[in-house]
Amino acid sequence: MFHRKVAEEIIPVETKIWSCMDDSCNTWVRDNFKNGDSPTCPICKSEMNEGSKLLPPIENPLQSEIE
Repeated sequence: MFHRKVAEEIIPVETKIWSCMDDSCNTWVRDNFKNGDSPTCPICKSEMNEGSKLLPPIENPLQSEIE
């Protein structure tokens, strides 16, 4: 018999995000993947505002090179 390995449960954490302020665009970006201090939307180029979401944790391997 074949058994699928039980995957570890990924616990979401409160994550800082940036959301597009344009009503017709629902893009958001994690804070550790943003493109500057006050990022612009990568899709529509509008301003973005800070917020938070419960998301699985993801590390940005390039962030340590930038800082």
